[in-house]
Amino acid sequence: MAFSSNPINPSLLQSRLKRHPALFGIPFLLIIVGASFGLQTFTQTRYDLQDQKVKQISNEQALGLDRKKKKFDIREEYYKLSAAGEQDWEPKRIARPNDFPELGVPPTEPPAKS
Repeated sequence: MAFSSNPINPSLLQSRLKRHPALFGIPFLLIIVGASFGLQTFTQTRYDLQDQKVKQISNEQALGLDRKKKKFDIREEYYKLSAAGEQDWEPKRIARPNDFPELGVPPTEPPAKS
């Protein structure tokens, strides 16, 4: 064997980590979990700012749409509809396909078996 797994002069830290691996694992996990909680505030701030931008744009669009939109007046709509009723028009019936029965009238032929 060219290299041995045991060093000639092991340091105190290496010998303790070899005997108790939790001395390395526990602080590592604490740093990971702590960083997650620490970064949570920054991430939340980022999403809050993005949400404010979207709301601000939607409010500006809503204000712009309100200016362009005409106010609704029930009397004006009534007069429009009453004027449209006086125009010359008559309802025309569209011919139905042969295999489609009339509504409310029983079919004259029995249904074809497929």
